[in-house]
Amino acid sequence: MNYREYWDKIFKQNNDMNSLITSYWHEYSHMGTWQFWVVISLLILPLVLVYFTVDRRRIFELFFFGYTVHLLWAYTDLTLQRYSFFVHTYFFSPIFPNALNMTASALPVGYLLLYQYCLNRGKNFLIYTLYLSAVFAFGIASIEAMMGMLEFHKGMNQLYLFLIDIVITYTAYFFTKFIKKMRSNEPIEE
Repeated sequence: MNYREYWDKIFKQNNDMNSLITSYWHEYSHMGTWQFWVVISLLILPLVLVYFTVDRRRIFELFFFGYTVHLLWAYTDLTLQRYSFFVHTYFFSPIFPNALNMTASALPVGYLLLYQYCLNRGKNFLIYTLYLSAVFAFGIASIEAMMGMLEFHKGMNQLYLFLIDIVITYTAYFFTKFIKKMRSNEPIEE
């Protein structure tokens, strides 16, 4: 197959896949299903919670950290989903990533609030992250899997999810610390 034949086939199969996902959503994940409302709740409720609980004195640091968790999880989820390791079977809309409710809301807000709690109380964030990661991976993901809202394939399981949570959160944490350090070392402009 030459270059053009590959891309023609990729475009056709991509269109077929998008059509299939849209049909599935209209049949099984639309606004009339309870799963849709669980997904919407996991998308909206954490954002409402963070609006009322965020420490506004540190809002940029906290939101930078949460945004970094969101980005890292979004790209990780897209990769895991593309290779069918980890698939959310019910989703907000066929035009958005399937795990938008988790990668853009539940996970970033959960870790953001934990980060805030540890900062404000002098607790060790790295240790507390292990606990929250266990809740997300072994608790929430297991419940989602039992409800049929999440599927693991190709050997993927909650342990790997736990480890991914830790790597992503630690990366976001150290990146945030690095940016804070860079900011504190910058010269003051007059």
